Amino acid sequence: MTKFCLTVTCASKRGVVAAIAGYLAENGCNITDSSQYDDPETGRFFMRVSFASETGVTLADLDAGFAKAVPFDMVHQFHDESRKMKVVIMVSRFGHCLNDLLYRWRIGALPIDIVAVISNHMDYQKLVVNHDIPFHCIKVTRENKPEAEAQLLRVVEEAEAELVVLARYMQVLSDRMCQKMSGRIINIHHSFLPSFKGANPYKQAYERGVKLIGATSHYVTADLDEGPIIEQDIVRVTHAQSASDYVSLGRDVESQVLARAIHAHANHRVFLNGNKTVVFPASPGSFSSERMG
Repeated sequence: MTKFCLTVTCASKRGVVAAIAGYLAENGCNITDSSQYDDPETGRFFMRVSFASETGVTLADLDAGFAKAVPFDMVHQFHDESRKMKVVIMVSRFGHCLNDLLYRWRIGALPIDIVAVISNHMDYQKLVVNHDIPFHCIKVTRENKPEAEAQLLRVVEEAEAELVVLARYMQVLSDRMCQKMSGRIINIHHSFLPSFKGANPYKQAYERGVKLIGATSHYVTADLDEGPIIEQDIVRVTHAQSASDYVSLGRDVESQVLARAIHAHANHRVFLNGNKTVVFPASPGSFSSERMG
């Protein structure tokens, strides 16, 4: 049996769930997992359905008849759950998130295909090339920033990447690129947003004497560190720890939060809802790895 999923966004109306379930059943599909959310503030409805085609119906067949059979003026997409999302990773000189993603990618723990790594430094060229992944060093200065970003976009487009991941990439992207790839760039911020934005957030947190530090993964928008939040987590700290301890403790949290955000996006579990997100739980079995190591 072929496994697919359907994502739906529309105005909240009676009968939406029944119409979707009926359409899939009529086309020989069996629903295996379903999540839905009705936002009372915006009046928007969100749904993700995993299902198996038991009669050989294709995604093209399902998509062709959906809008007519389910007339609720929906934004919908059908996805093949076996297909891996093409991803470009961008990194500067902090490599913990890159290393973590390469490992998860190698064992099949993330439903992605890393098609390129871009950096403004050469530090991780050998690591990336040893994974048989194309590495592109694109130096960025104040003088060449427009040209460097144009080169970056060419790499993304030629690789046919569907998602760009900023794995501690320490350059600010232009408004033009953020708008062009809206909802397709994920960043990891080494702080528990909305607190401690900007440069050196762990030092800011240390100076405030916080008892919790964390990391936030969010979509990139033109407003720096203000994009819709996908995933967050924390770790406890005490008065006895230094600012450098905060940085070290934060590495693990950053890596885990970024990986979880990518997993959610690549599994089509994240829905933009204004300046917020709706993130549905993972379907059973979606965290399993193809191999242990």
